[in-house]
Amino acid sequence: MTIYFSSDAGLNHVTPPGHPEQVARLEAVKRALADATLDRRDAPVAVDDEILRVHPEAYLDRVQRAAPESGWRSLDADTHLSPGSLEAALRAVGGNVAAVDAVLGGEAQNAFVGCRPPGHHAERETAMGFCLFGNVAIAAKRALDHHGLERVAIVDFDVHHGNGTQDLLWDEERVLFVSSHQMPLYPGTGGVHETGTANNIVNLPLAPMTGGAEMRHVYENEVFPALADYAPELVLISAGFDAHAEDPLANLNWQTSDFRWLTERLCDVAESHAQGRVVSTLEGGYDLDALGESVAAHVDVLRERSQ
Repeated sequence: MTIYFSSDAGLNHVTPPGHPEQVARLEAVKRALADATLDRRDAPVAVDDEILRVHPEAYLDRVQRAAPESGWRSLDADTHLSPGSLEAALRAVGGNVAAVDAVLGGEAQNAFVGCRPPGHHAERETAMGFCLFGNVAIAAKRALDHHGLERVAIVDFDVHHGNGTQDLLWDEERVLFVSSHQMPLYPGTGGVHETGTANNIVNLPLAPMTGGAEMRHVYENEVFPALADYAPELVLISAGFDAHAEDPLANLNWQTSDFRWLTERLCDVAESHAQGRVVSTLEGGYDLDALGESVAAHVDVLRERSQ
């Protein structure tokens, strides 16, 4: 059975009115998964040491001090803290750590972490793009440093480049980071020439209006062969659903069926090389209906593979 980590603390991370990364996103995810048969667990609060695997102590202190007692405090033009934001972010990290522990401990083949705020834009010392801490990068380091894995793959299919994950793992030769993303688009990084210190980063820019057929061609010809050559012991997914045609923040034309297909193929990779072990964590997705449908399809595949 798939383990589903979530936290009502995410409902207390309140962004300013009109902000796309809003409480309603988490509510949409919860509705989408309400009737699914899942092993439901509360995401725990991460201890500082987990965050310090990728962020310096000075940065963690700065975020902790910035948490307001009321209203909002802005870390950049897009990234805001409310009184409940710090706990929400700590539980997003904690959910990822707990998911890695559970999957590598043999409790289930896979897990989905449906928490917010997202994490893949958070750089080593910079909060940005709605993100505070590098959730998926921390998950990878937990698998490597605590569980002793030697090869972890991260596939980020969010429509925006995972610049934070790239920054945090730029010189981590035990991780293969693959990001497909629209270009040009925020944050402006993710060119094919950005390959990491050990050729451990693969960026696949997609032109605006790229649809599912073109996406599948790119993944079949570039992503899956790279993953097969790498033979990861664990597959981590930065599951952003903002490449959906209905999403208001970008211009790709994927459909819900494309996310289902992509999840199936990533699970195939995990079954071939990683004993089926997959941990997926929520990133973007800002049309609420498309988000709910896509999450449901994504988790449905994980459930099928975990039986």
